[in-house]
Amino acid sequence: MFLSYLKIAWKVLMRRKFFTFISLFGVSFTLMILLVVMAMFDHLVGPGAPAKRVDRMLFVNTIRHQMVDNHGWMNMPASIHFVDDYIRKMKTPELVGISSGISNATAFTKSKLLPLDVAYTDGNFWQIMDFDFLGGRPFSKAEVQQAQQVCVINEATARSYFGSTDVVGRPIEIDLKRYRVAGVVRNVSAARVYAYADVWLPYTLSANYFKDNRLSGEFLPVLLAPSAAAVPAMREEYNQMMRRVEIPNPKEVKALFSYADPILESFTRALLNHRDQTIDDDNIESFYLIVGGLALLFMLLPALNLVNLNVTRILERSGEIGVRKAFGATGSNLVGQFLVENVVLALVGGLLGLALAAGALALVNEAHPVAYAHFALSWAVFGWGMLLTLIFGLMSGVYPAWKMSRLNPVAALRGSGEQK
Repeated sequence: MFLSYLKIAWKVLMRRKFFTFISLFGVSFTLMILLVVMAMFDHLVGPGAPAKRVDRMLFVNTIRHQMVDNHGWMNMPASIHFVDDYIRKMKTPELVGISSGISNATAFTKSKLLPLDVAYTDGNFWQIMDFDFLGGRPFSKAEVQQAQQVCVINEATARSYFGSTDVVGRPIEIDLKRYRVAGVVRNVSAARVYAYADVWLPYTLSANYFKDNRLSGEFLPVLLAPSAAAVPAMREEYNQMMRRVEIPNPKEVKALFSYADPILESFTRALLNHRDQTIDDDNIESFYLIVGGLALLFMLLPALNLVNLNVTRILERSGEIGVRKAFGATGSNLVGQFLVENVVLALVGGLLGLALAAGALALVNEAHPVAYAHFALSWAVFGWGMLLTLIFGLMSGVYPAWKMSRLNPVAALRGSGEQK
């Protein structure tokens, strides 16, 4: 029976080419947009070099200072004092590393000025992140502690400055300071905000490296759990640790708030935390609700258009439906047939949408809107795309199928499309 439905569905699609074209365009264009957005989202928060173990990582964006007398809030990244005296003393993390926010620098070549994005890190950072080294090695903990003038550069910087990636041990001059190249890594997408840079330097060389007891600085701690299952316990230990943090200037600061979040939650907390900032709410449920609602709305509009097209097609096929009912076809048989037709149409449109999405992503990659980013359709995105295709087919086919099953067989044979 199902095989017969598939054959009928294919014949119907080939018979009404204009209708098929309009339907395929609506399905494929909608899915193309959704898949492109999903691919970019997956690139931003999903696992990928160098954050291959992102499911085991927590990120600390800021320390929020609630000022006394309702004087507002001050949000700043962490200081080395906060990292060393509090975070590194936690028991759950396997490793604690740091990276600074990006700062701008300039290297001088023979022909031009080379603008660079510089990040300051520690030795643990290189053990947490899985960089692909083309040559050399990361700088060591000892080199960081001794504040040696070493650096790691990406492939683009090596080629632009030296003309080659075989440059380990050679000097590079950045902002009129000379550093020895310890290693060269593949380019990291700027969308990987916690790992991206053109040049990485020991944090002890940063102008914002202070040894006093201030809590605010420029560093973004990254915590690596021993397993993905240990992440909730590590998150809870961080919350307990924050209750023990001593406020260095209690006359100005009333309370401190800081959270260690997975990568997506770190963004949703920053973007959607417009309510009381004293409440520990990462807003991940609100984010999924908003995104799910927008996706459903985006799919619903073309689905409604397909419903109208499908209803029109039913009226055109009323004679066929009347014959089938006259020979004993039940309402459930007709509903099953039409749903199969619609799902086949949606699957064909879905495959076309996947191809269009791959082409669109190729054009985006050629345009380089994000430095060193390469957007691609992963298997996870492909799976979600096929699921969305099935949902789309069912959304646009349920009502027309029900309407088909309700046609009066005598009236259908006359071509009137009258319902029971």
